[in-house]
Amino acid sequence: MIRRRVRKGMLLAAVLTTVTFLAAGCSGTAESADGPADRTLNVWAGSQTPIAANFNPYAPTVLHGALGPVYETLFLYNKVGTGDPVPMLGDSFSWNEDGTVLTIKIREGVQWSDGEDFTVDDVIYSLTSEVAKSPQLVSAEATDDTTVEVTYDSPQFTNEVGILGSTWMLPEHIWAGKSVEEATTWANEAPVGTGPYTVDSVSEASYTLVANESYWQEGKPEVKKVRYLGIDANASAEDLLKSGDLDWTGMFVPDPEGIAAAGGPAGYVNTPQDPTVLYTCANAELGCKGPQTDVAVRQALNLAIDRGTINEKAFVGLAAPISPTFALLGRDDKWISADVEKESPQTGDPEAAAAILEEAGYTKDADGVYAKDGVKVELTLTSVEGWTDYNDAAKLIEEQVAAAGIKVTASTATWQEFSDSRQSGDFQLIMGGVVGTSVADPFQIYRDWFSGDYTQPVGKALEPGEWNFTRYSNPKVDAAVADAAAANDDETKLAAYAVIQDEITRDLPYIPMEINATQTFYNDADYTGWPTEEDLYAFPPSWGSVSAGYILANLKPVE
Repeated sequence: MIRRRVRKGMLLAAVLTTVTFLAAGCSGTAESADGPADRTLNVWAGSQTPIAANFNPYAPTVLHGALGPVYETLFLYNKVGTGDPVPMLGDSFSWNEDGTVLTIKIREGVQWSDGEDFTVDDVIYSLTSEVAKSPQLVSAEATDDTTVEVTYDSPQFTNEVGILGSTWMLPEHIWAGKSVEEATTWANEAPVGTGPYTVDSVSEASYTLVANESYWQEGKPEVKKVRYLGIDANASAEDLLKSGDLDWTGMFVPDPEGIAAAGGPAGYVNTPQDPTVLYTCANAELGCKGPQTDVAVRQALNLAIDRGTINEKAFVGLAAPISPTFALLGRDDKWISADVEKESPQTGDPEAAAAILEEAGYTKDADGVYAKDGVKVELTLTSVEGWTDYNDAAKLIEEQVAAAGIKVTASTATWQEFSDSRQSGDFQLIMGGVVGTSVADPFQIYRDWFSGDYTQPVGKALEPGEWNFTRYSNPKVDAAVADAAAANDDETKLAAYAVIQDEITRDLPYIPMEINATQTFYNDADYTGWPTEEDLYAFPPSWGSVSAGYILANLKPVE
């Protein structure tokens, strides 16, 4: 064992040098000689270098360690399970009969990491701050020292997971009084949370969290130090994984069985949940520019893409078919309208794509590219450099759609460039992901990613909690989302979802590609307590929001 760990430390140092890491703070697992409990658990959650200290959960560039390990929500909703929500900072909750009043009982005896008590005032602040509050919120008031009564202007049954499972609890004594601009731009380099960890140090190459000694779950966390590495490409992360220098990561690996064979961690689980899509900046009225603002172009792209080939070549067969309704096939079938196609086409049909363009008034020029009013259907498709599966998929799309008279140029950008363009709307096509729902119901996607209430004009960055990067705005969708939010019965929701699905499968602001393989690799030789296929008690990848902190709190070093 000692020989193995020395080899790991030497290889880690070599790899870090090749990817221009700072030597400080990235010494591998040499400290494990002090014993299992003192060993640092190394994580990659997708961060790239240089790392900038930002633990503000409202910021688009927040570091993953803030979201669960440092800050917590009232309840944990397990997106890969079907059980009841797990009490976290909340102890219990109940709705009134019409879904307009939510009563929350909070956990007693919880302290912030600075020693202050967690109180109902913190819950009220977290739910009512100008940055986080729901547009439907009327009031949030304490009825006693452990109870908060939250009132809305319309039924909010379907918004339950957003309120209880996605709203970060923040210390009122630190955050109160900050303007919206301050609250969204503050780097919050020394965060005060209730989670199992606090921030110890940050460098351009990594950041380290240490156990919160006053954590409310007695005796946890047993893993005392967690280091998040910055890695600039999947290939470099895979090298570290194979050498055993990463203990936990969620990333795409073409040959998952080869990880353990090469000496890396043997723990592995694949939980496909999240859609991979082409984001289109779709709405010309909100400032989007380019041929993709024409629904006919988006429809043609949708038909020209050969998803089966992309899955085989870019995702090595690990992805799953996607529904254009964004309901998760298998899990959410009952929510799919009978009036729309259940599954996106797996083979490309360039002739049908060309027919759509010609019917919309496009004609081919001498270069074989369709054009209308002197403007060619030429588009730039961006993916994050180093995300090899997405990069390969973008190149395949470039090749495939050419047969339909559409010119797509695949390009890459740094994560920061990608994030900035997505936030501002300064793009034509992006290869990216949509966050799958935390429960067996597509409502969150419809509200957060398709609602006109969750977007901004091009040039204005989306606000915290807004995910409609395409700038899509459709009054029928917005009205149906409101109807679904107020529903407490399946019949009403089904009717609302049928309207939404009819609109989005025609308009295609997000062109569905695949349900992405969500691969998680973990070190089960040195740590126990991981989510497994037999016990998926939480969403397993290291980048999982909320769930990552819950998993870390449940890990135990092997003696």
